[in-house]
Formats: sequence, C-alpha cells, structure tokens
Amino acid sequence: MWPTSCWPRSVTPRGAGVRPCWRAEHHCAVPPAVSREEEAAPVRNLLRRTVPLAIGALLCGLAAAPAAAAQPPPVTVQLLDITDFHGHLQPPAPGDGGTVTGPDGRTVTVGGAAYLAAQLERLRAGHRNTVTFATGDSFSGWPFEVDAFRDEPTVEVLNRLGLRFSAAGNHELDVSPGFLVDHMEHGRCFGTVDRDSCFTDSTGRRFHGADFDFQSANLVDAATGRPVLAPYRVEWFDGPGGTRLPVGFIGLTIPDTPTGSTSFQPGLRALDELRTADRYAAELRRKGVRAIVLNVHDGGAQRDPAAGYDGCGSAWGPAIDLAARVSPDIDAITTGHWHHAFRCVLPDPAGNPRPVLEAGHHGGVVSEIDLALDPRTGEVIRDRTTSVNHPVTRDLPPDPAVQRITDYWVDRAAERRSEPLARQTGSFTRAEDADGESTAADFFADVQLWDAARTPGGHADLALLAARPAVGATAVRGDLPYDRGDTPGDADGRVLLGESWDAYGYGNPVLSVKLTGSRLKAVLEQQWQSRSDGSVRFAPLAVSGNVSYRYDPQRPVGRRIDPAEVLIGGKPLDLRRTYRVAALAYTVVGGDGYPAFSGYTDPVRCGTDHEVLVDYLRAHPVISPAPLDRVRRTA
Repeated sequence: MWPTSCWPRSVTPRGAGVRPCWRAEHHCAVPPAVSREEEAAPVRNLLRRTVPLAIGALLCGLAAAPAAAAQPPPVTVQLLDITDFHGHLQPPAPGDGGTVTGPDGRTVTVGGAAYLAAQLERLRAGHRNTVTFATGDSFSGWPFEVDAFRDEPTVEVLNRLGLRFSAAGNHELDVSPGFLVDHMEHGRCFGTVDRDSCFTDSTGRRFHGADFDFQSANLVDAATGRPVLAPYRVEWFDGPGGTRLPVGFIGLTIPDTPTGSTSFQPGLRALDELRTADRYAAELRRKGVRAIVLNVHDGGAQRDPAAGYDGCGSAWGPAIDLAARVSPDIDAITTGHWHHAFRCVLPDPAGNPRPVLEAGHHGGVVSEIDLALDPRTGEVIRDRTTSVNHPVTRDLPPDPAVQRITDYWVDRAAERRSEPLARQTGSFTRAEDADGESTAADFFADVQLWDAARTPGGHADLALLAARPAVGATAVRGDLPYDRGDTPGDADGRVLLGESWDAYGYGNPVLSVKLTGSRLKAVLEQQWQSRSDGSVRFAPLAVSGNVSYRYDPQRPVGRRIDPAEVLIGGKPLDLRRTYRVAALAYTVVGGDGYPAFSGYTDPVRCGTDHEVLVDYLRAHPVISPAPLDRVRRTA
C-alpha cells in the first residue's frame, strides 16, 4: 500500500496539492493552507502547522524507502559491433585498415581475425547480456584466401566469433539475393563441390552456411515490392526475477545497391531509409519492443580525423543526416560502408541524446554500446547508456581457434594459387602502345564479350573495358607473363589460377546493357577529356576483337572519331541503332569516369570478373595474345 500522503505520479488524486519527494516517481500531498481563525490562536496554530508538516515529511520519507527497494537497477545489455570486415582474416597492411589514429593522435596497429576474437572475448567478460553483430560487408572480400573460396572462410570465422546477425551490405549482394540466402546463410551447394562451392572447412566438414542471418528493411523485390530479407531481428535478454527483455535491431542497406554500386542488382529496389526505419520502429513499438537499434550499412566520416577512432570530430555523411531525422523511438545507431571509425552522441529529433557509432573496417575496431534498460518497461534509459570504440590491438595473444582457421585457409589458398588453368603461347601485358592498347586489356575485353554470350539475354555486340580509367582504379591489375613465376607448380606458358586472379578484376560483375549508337560514340569520345589547365587526359578503353576504329588526335575533344571508321562486326557504327555492350558494372554506373554510359537501358547481369576469367581459361585450354591493331590514329 502507498502511504496516505504519497501516490504514484500517474494516480495522484485530482485536486491534491503536490510537491515532489526526492524520488521523481512519487508525489506527496502538501498540508492545506492555514485559515484566518487559526492565525488568531498562535499556540494552536503553531501545533496545527508544524505537526502536519512533520507528519507529511515523515510519510514522504517512508514512501521513498520502499520505492528504492522495489525498483531494481537498470539492466545492462552490451552490444558489440563490427563492420566492413571484407574477409580480412590476416592482419591487414597499414594502408589497408591495419592502423587507426588514437585519441592522443598516435598511430595504433590493429586488425587480424584472431586478434579480433581475443578482443571480443575480453570485452564480453563479466557481461551477462551481450550480443555481437555486424553492419554489413563482412564478406565479398578481396584477400585471395577468402575470395577464391566464395567467401566461405569468412563465414567460418564469423561463426566462430559468435556473430548473431548482420545488416546486409551492398557487397553481401555482389552475386545475388539468392546466393546470399541459399548459399551463404543455408549452405546450399552449386557447381562442383570443393571446387566451385561447399569447400571443406578447417574441421574437415563441408561448408554448412552461416550461424547468423541478415536483415534489410529497405531492399525489396523490384517487381513485387516484397522484402528480400527480414527487415529486423529481436534479441531477448535476461532481466530480474527470470524476466526477459527484448531489443529490436532494424537493418538498412545503402540505397544505391540495386543500380549504383558494384553489386548491381536491378531486380531489387531500395526504399527510402528514413521512412522505412520510422515504419519498422513504430511496428516494433506496437509489438511491445521498447529498445530499438538501427543497424545501417551507410556511413559517415569525421571532418577532424585527429579526433581518432573514439571521437566524433564533427562527423558528417548520410548516416549522420539520417541520425538527425530518424524516429526518437530508435535508441542507438550503428553505421558502416564508409570505412571510418567514429563515436558520436547526437540529439534525436526530440532532443534526447543517442549514440551513433561506426567501427572502421577490416576488423580494426569494435564498437561497444551498453544499453541501460528499465527492468520494468524495457525502455532504454538514455542518460545511463554508454558507448566506446575499441581498437583491435595486437597486444593480446591471438585466439588459437581462430588462428587455426586462418592458417588453414591461408595454406589452402597457397595450394589453390598453383592450380593450372590453361596454356599460353605468349605474354599478356599491360604495356600500352601509342594508342593506349595492350594485349592484357584486349584479352580481358574478349573475356567479357564471351561471358555476355553465355548469359541468357546478355549476348552483346561488343565489349568495352576501362584499361586506364578517367577516375578510380582499373580492373587490369596485372600481367599474364609467359615465363615461369615463383608460384610452386608454375612453368613457362602455364596459366595458374592465382595468376589469373591477380591479373584481372576486383569482384565486379560484367553487365550487358543497351546503348544507342550515338551514346556509344559519346562513350568512345570520352577517352579524351579536357582538364581545367587546358591539357587533355587520355583514358583508353579496350575493345573486343570484333571492333576496330580510327581516331584523329588533331581534332577537338569530343569530335575525334568518325562513326564511319568504327567497325563493329565489320559494319560501320550506326548512330540510330541500339547496341548491346558488355562492360564492368563500375564502368556502366559511372565509377570509371565515362558519363555517357548513363543512358544505358535493359541491363543484364552476367558473371563476376574473377570467376569469369577462371571459367574462360578452363573453357579455352590454349590462349594467344592478339596483335595490337584494334585502335589506330589517322595519318
């Protein structure tokens, strides 16, 4: 029973004068005002004024004591987040995420899956309620030891790290939504087992898929509008007296994933991040979930990098903009994609502070948020919630189990690098002639045309490859020399799998798209681009072997090619006709600096660069460099 002069705030009697007790949850009655008659009787008045006041104070004090005893302390739920791991099982190089800037300005060496495992175990110690998750781009990585095994080694490591769930990043969709769900989540095989998929893992068993799942609230099927992944996940944690408290995690994926990134999935459509997050936050509230985290694969960066991995540094970017507007029902935000590390506490639209963190990339940083939950309601107590970014330093002993997994895949990768694929009669090199043509780039353009031809609906009239892009990096990454290299098992004229992987591609799909003849001419003209200082930048495009053309370097930029001198399949370029062109997605979406590609239509997704070249070499046992005669300048 509540004392007669104190009530819970929500049931304070109507009309009662109230003043707060020391505990905010209660209000206590104030004795009534003194009458004129009482003022005429000083002694009686004194008694009547002081005794009720003393009793009221006593009762208010009595009310505080049982309230304090009845209200248990907040329940702490530890959230540990990593992002953009990209399969970096081995410690990354200093320039590739292997160092971060500390709050004191000093450089800290970080990263490596075994060290990450050790740091996570240290952080979990003593926490009853803890969950580890990711903010996307955990796989589709670039290290050979994971890339050559369809990223299955990354999943084995993440399983061992105890990952519970992840937002879907754009790179999780580098192959397809079906590949993500069927293969990576559920372990369904394709192709030849232990060659194309379902490789034998470090335990000697076949790949079984992830022990965690993926969420994306804003990616839907373009035709049906239905989500392709679960929009959110609810985790339950221990409360007092055997109770369980829910925390909801809404996943979001960067909106340009369907048609503006290297994943390129035109069968998907991205919904507005803000409206989607608000919608599912409201849905979770209706279902009784009071603690909500937004796990968004979209990021930001610090304007002041000197603030270090655990500072805010006037952070900016799409994730920061989203944090300023998204529903106050969301209590914390974890971000990714930008490969930066920061920790901010920013006001939500209601003015209440909430943590917004990003955990860098390649396993170099772990974000920790300790949510303080009201054990009665499950609401997050914002002013009791804390956050911190931890560097994954290498001062702890590496976790032996994860180190064994890493060593196993590194050893298997060394064996796979030596796998012979084909023979070559001469060297394919990146060395360019005066017209920007090289045997390596020409060969890879031919490979793209072949890949489009074997793809249903993708058969192309020609292929283009950015040999030396106007911006960014080229997919022509190395040579295929005739002479024997240092890899075990190599020999003169032998093409090894590792050599092919190093020579071409970076995990980018080949697209077959439609371009009008006038657009195609504009693309070819954009190999020459005027700079602000008056000079001309040359960004050559390799063309497939069924194409040849001439250009006049003396003519103005934009008018150097005569359509009549561009032959495609032996016929002059027709400006009014529509052609199918095979090119890498990054080139098509404008990432390589040829904006005329923006007029493409009817995209068809073909294979992914690395795998396409391996397939081509397996299908063509002997390859020979072609003469450099596809591009010529006029006399």
